[in-house]
Amino acid sequence: MDTTIIAVLLGILEGLTEFIPVSSTGHLLLVGHFLGFDSAGNTFEVVIQIGAVLALVVLYFSRLWGAVASAPSDPASRRFIASIVIAAIPAVLLGVLMHDLIKTVLFETPMLIAVMLVIGGVILLLVDRLELTEVHCDPMRLPLKTALGIGLFQCLSLIPGTSRSGSTIVGALLLGVSKRAAAEFSFFLSIPMMFGVFGYDLMKNRDVLDFTALGEIALGLLAAFVTALLVVRWVLNYVSSHGYAFFGWWRIVVGLVAITALLLGF
Repeated sequence: MDTTIIAVLLGILEGLTEFIPVSSTGHLLLVGHFLGFDSAGNTFEVVIQIGAVLALVVLYFSRLWGAVASAPSDPASRRFIASIVIAAIPAVLLGVLMHDLIKTVLFETPMLIAVMLVIGGVILLLVDRLELTEVHCDPMRLPLKTALGIGLFQCLSLIPGTSRSGSTIVGALLLGVSKRAAAEFSFFLSIPMMFGVFGYDLMKNRDVLDFTALGEIALGLLAAFVTALLVVRWVLNYVSSHGYAFFGWWRIVVGLVAITALLLGF
């Protein structure tokens, strides 16, 4: 298949999966593996994630800018910003310590990714069926200890196939956050996390990064941006009324198909 077509398909896949609990990185790495698509230092996979995050910034710009602009005079805005910072710290620290292991070993192990998709799907199904009490319904007013708990759950996402959004959403649900608020807080948290991952990854892999295919990277980034714009609002409406079971089954099916294909030598 032409690499330009693959780049667009992967961009669409990134935008489709970045903000739902199915592991966008796991999907990208598995599909790239089966299509024979490879980029030095995973440049393509890292850069196109920024397209999806930029879509989130566009959609939530007024709320986010309002919180930043009012922070000097509004304690609630300062608490919201603090909750994002506190939630980000655990995964940032652990990610820096484990960066080389994650990129050179875990990212290069398709079977691990496929197995984690299945395990995460089962966990998502179980959590979605629990009768949990919803204590917090505003993602911008979570207690700091709740934000820290969500941040600790996010550390699980350092294992490819686990899903950053999946781990944070599951953590939020178990800590009494409503389904919609759990998704939105995960969205907000993804902005500093993904920009941080992008910057740190570029710095660590600057000697092996391959930007020769800038056209393909640009197409993938644009496809991710447009797709994410369409997906985010649908996700919020869907989980508010239907929960997360669909995404749990999605993970299980994709994971089992990938495991089967890998065992058959593909």
